[in-house]
Amino acid sequence: MSEVMKMHPQNGGFEWIDHEGPYRLLDEEQVRQYDEQGFLVIEDVFDADTLASLIADFDPAEAEFEAVIRDQFGGKAFIVRAGEITFTTHLVRRFESARAFTRSAFFCDLVHDLLGPDVRLYWDQAVYKKPGMADPFPWHQDNGYTYIEPQQYLTCWVALTDADTENGCPIVAPGVHRRGTLAHRLTDLGFQCFEEPPCKPVVAPVRAGGVVVFSSLTPHKTGPNSTQNRHRKAYIVQFAPDGAEVIRIEGEDEIRTPCNAEDRQFRILTAGQIVG
Repeated sequence: MSEVMKMHPQNGGFEWIDHEGPYRLLDEEQVRQYDEQGFLVIEDVFDADTLASLIADFDPAEAEFEAVIRDQFGGKAFIVRAGEITFTTHLVRRFESARAFTRSAFFCDLVHDLLGPDVRLYWDQAVYKKPGMADPFPWHQDNGYTYIEPQQYLTCWVALTDADTENGCPIVAPGVHRRGTLAHRLTDLGFQCFEEPPCKPVVAPVRAGGVVVFSSLTPHKTGPNSTQNRHRKAYIVQFAPDGAEVIRIEGEDEIRTPCNAEDRQFRILTAGQIVG
């Protein structure tokens, strides 16, 4: 294996398992694309009123968070950079609009089709990429940030505003997800699994209200926001099978933490039935 595709040290013997129906939301072709390429773009999922409700809650929360980064951290903390890119996390703790959104029929049916009958919310965050931001966000897998087993969970990149090549839409490396989690290194912009993908990347523009659905194992990045006045706003909602665990190594010890914090990792489906 080349250095470009070095495996994560905890990724041993991973095997991607293709999905089988019956399906509630997706059709056979969509599922085949997800299995083969690791992503889907589904347009026109959420209406303008739903987006407006989320943005009305998220904008003040994001501004408050950015002010903290400026005032207490000199404008930069890990991957957050005031005036460039922010990650406002755990919005389901604060807003009923976010909790209801993550339990919407679309997500309930989607996670049934791609994760199974027993599913929890794993993570949620608003990601705002500001006008004039010159840097891309590096190639990474979501499971490369925090290693989880099962490795295969689900990321839904919801466009709150139009996302295109000018303001930083997602770009994916199709097919690589089938290898499992890759080794990542920390850069000044974030964790990175490679500088250039081992395959032809696919640009995934998406209109406001659409969703880019990809595996936690699908390498992806987002480009710069080269516009002068267009904020690119996205809401990232991630789901994991019930029983998933964060695994970290401390010395010679393996520490396993269940992903079941009820205030933010609540149940979505139990035995295929909607919870809540």
